[in-house]
Amino acid sequence: MVKDIPLGEITLRKYEKPYDSSKRELFRKVCLSLGMLQPGDSRDILVDILLILEDARKKKEWLTSVAIKEKVEAIRKQNSLEIKGIAESNIRRQLKRLRDAMLADK
Repeated sequence: MVKDIPLGEITLRKYEKPYDSSKRELFRKVCLSLGMLQPGDSRDILVDILLILEDARKKKEWLTSVAIKEKVEAIRKQNSLEIKGIAESNIRRQLKRLRDAMLADK
């Protein structure tokens, strides 16, 4: 349910055209644009979760939070990123944030 609450603040960001950006960088910009991340966030696990969900959507595959956690670990190791915030409880919390923002279904 969407509440009728007036906006307290609007942030406009101008990004360069993403001609040579990686898929991960594009998803990061989407998260920033939607307010799901802040510009200096080091815990960008949400970007990895969105990447995994997008790949699963293309393959018409259903994933559990445990499977998402394993895939997030693999992506973060592959990209030499810190392994922070990959506890299953955090994965579930981020999935709930995505569902609340109507970006993911249960």
